[in-house]
Amino acid sequence: MDDLEGRVALVTGASRGVGAATALALAEAGCDVACAARATESNPQRTAGTLDETVRRVEATGRRGLSIPTNLAVDDEVVAMVRTTYEHFGRLDILVNNAAITFIGDLDIPLKRYDLVMQVNLRAPLIATREAAPLMAAGGGGSIINVSSAAALYPHPSLLAYGISKIGLERLTIDAARQLAPSHIAVNCFRIDIAIASEGFVANTPNADHSNWEPSEVAAEGIVWMTRQPVTYSGHRESMFALRHREGIMASRLAHPPTEAPATELFDGLAPAIAPDFFEEPYPDDLGSGAGSGAGDGAGDGAGDGAGDGAGSGR
Repeated sequence: MDDLEGRVALVTGASRGVGAATALALAEAGCDVACAARATESNPQRTAGTLDETVRRVEATGRRGLSIPTNLAVDDEVVAMVRTTYEHFGRLDILVNNAAITFIGDLDIPLKRYDLVMQVNLRAPLIATREAAPLMAAGGGGSIINVSSAAALYPHPSLLAYGISKIGLERLTIDAARQLAPSHIAVNCFRIDIAIASEGFVANTPNADHSNWEPSEVAAEGIVWMTRQPVTYSGHRESMFALRHREGIMASRLAHPPTEAPATELFDGLAPAIAPDFFEEPYPDDLGSGAGSGAGDGAGDGAGDGAGDGAGSGR
């Protein structure tokens, strides 16, 4: 899908961070873009950024934008999100499953919160993929990008549920790629394993030094690159770091970019202890609401505006 002119893309978690940057980058490449998340100007979340802002930026490029307020924790809303995109634009070529949430916690995480993380981070992309696939096939094919995290491969303290959901998303990627190849639909995974200063990750890491983190636009460039590849490029789980060095894309905006390659396979063995207080709930006064949250992924982007903002912040 080298030529993106006139294509239609649907991006989840598009109210801020990597999702918003990806929506804008796709529009600049020639796509009309449907933007899905919960945060709107009439229903703002605690972390900055709304769908309205993203759509205005999309439309400023000369392309069409569409705001689809969506709670990815509700199956019917995920289905409606895909169908609304198709009904409005008359086609669907690209799906970027970017939104994600987390709650800080390990084995002690309340199961209600664990279930919500799995619902938004893994079940919603599965439903969106199932709904989008026949629509893409009807148009001759398409591209699905699942956004993963370094937390998929390493047991970062406090990110148990988030990490499990992301390694599951990577497995979903290769399964869906095999099943959808006959329909000329490519399915790939973009793993953010370079620190990205998205609103969500910054909010969840208040004690970290954010000065050497890349802006969200750098990750968005890599996601758009993946959508441009031929349909035979499918079933790949790409490391952002490795893709940058292999393809010469996503040039660093930093004076001193990272040079140590991150892991590309699931950690095996007993992981060394890491400071447990690196990640924090950005809005601890909201913890009782159980409304969902955004959070960081340990070495990449912050999580998305998929199911609320009760204890975190959006991608």
